[in-house]
This record gives sequence, C-alpha cells and structure tokens, in this order.
Amino acid sequence: MAARGKKPASPPRMATERVKTAKRRKVSSTAWLARQLNDPYVHRARREGYRSRAAFKLIELDDRFGLLRPGARVVDLGAAPGGWTQVAVARVDAPARGRVIAIDLQPMAAIPGATVLELDFLLPEAPAALAAAMGGKADVVLSDMAAPATGHGATDHVRIVALAEAAFEFARGALAPGGAFVAKVYQGGAEGALLTALKRDFATVRHAKPPASRTESAEVYVVAQGFRGAR
Repeated sequence: MAARGKKPASPPRMATERVKTAKRRKVSSTAWLARQLNDPYVHRARREGYRSRAAFKLIELDDRFGLLRPGARVVDLGAAPGGWTQVAVARVDAPARGRVIAIDLQPMAAIPGATVLELDFLLPEAPAALAAAMGGKADVVLSDMAAPATGHGATDHVRIVALAEAAFEFARGALAPGGAFVAKVYQGGAEGALLTALKRDFATVRHAKPPASRTESAEVYVVAQGFRGAR
C-alpha cells in the first residue's frame, strides 16, 4: 500500500488487449470489459490487494491533502466493495489507534480493522447507527457514493449532488472541529448551494480530480478541511 508523502507510482504501460463482441454481449458490455482488461489501475489493485481501483483515488487525495492521520476516526459512506475502507484502515492504523466505520446498502465482506454496517445511508436510522458505532465525533467523513447512471447527464449530475448534500448534512453533525469532508460530485453547476454551505462551515474547500479518476469521467471530488463546528 502506498505510503504517505510519496508520489504514487504511475501505473505501468501495458499492451492493449482487444475484446471481441460476443453474440449475446452488448456493445457497451464489450467496451466496459475491454476498459477493465486494459486499465493499469485495475491490474495494480489486484496486485496490491485492493478490492477496487477506486482505492487509488483516495490514496492520491490523501497524499495531496493529508486527510488520514494515524489515530483518526473515519466514516466511509457508500463503502462497497471496500477499497476506500482498506486505505483508511491502513492510514489511520485501525483498530490499534484509529477507527473506521463503513456503511453501504450492498453486502460487503468484512475488512480487518473496520466496522462494516449493511444499511442504506439515506434511511432515517442510519446516522444514529453510525454515531453509535463511532463512539464519538469523526475526524473525516468520506463519500464516494454514486447513484446508478441513467445515461442522462443532467439527471445523473443532480442525483449525485443530492447524495453529496446528504453526506454533508451528516458530516455537519458527525465531525469534530477541524475535521475534513470528501465527497464525489460531477462537473457542472448544480452544486452551487452545496459549495456555499461548505465554504461557510469549513476553512478551505477545493475541487480535485485524482489521476486514478478516468479522464472521460465527469466525476471530481470536493475536499473540505478545517470544520468550524456545528452551528
């Protein structure tokens, strides 16, 4: 796993592997399979024991912004299949010093060092369940949540921003002063209200697109640090 302070090594260049379209496979499915087979981050995740290529997005964000320190308490929203949770456990040294709580409505295999809750984060009882598992205020709230894509860009953008707003509302009540919040959003204008609220409640708010995020993807991450405390 990558060490803090060191620039993540660029994935090695590989020979492109072509995938033929099978009779029963959709063109879109063939394109997805080809992308997976030729994605250096997918190969690197398998080699280094991460459950998903998304782990490298958090590694790169943490190396840049210093989000995860040993002993920190972290909540990972929309955690399945667990790549971000694995990174958080390693970097906060959980459970020896830090604490990591992961939640997702999808079943997720246990990760040593983390507490995993199988629960829809949007249900009314979810915040209380997370608070009980955390046993105190969080230092970092992470959200890599995304709604299933509809194929309609404007609709997908609004839906992912709505998830980010829900994550932020939870973070406002869960974070300790000085804490950090990271959420996935899409490039576009519908996040204006969210940014205004974040700038009110945090000392710094920045956007970042880690190298592991695919170039063709509209996703970016909003990184808010220096929580001023609930108002």
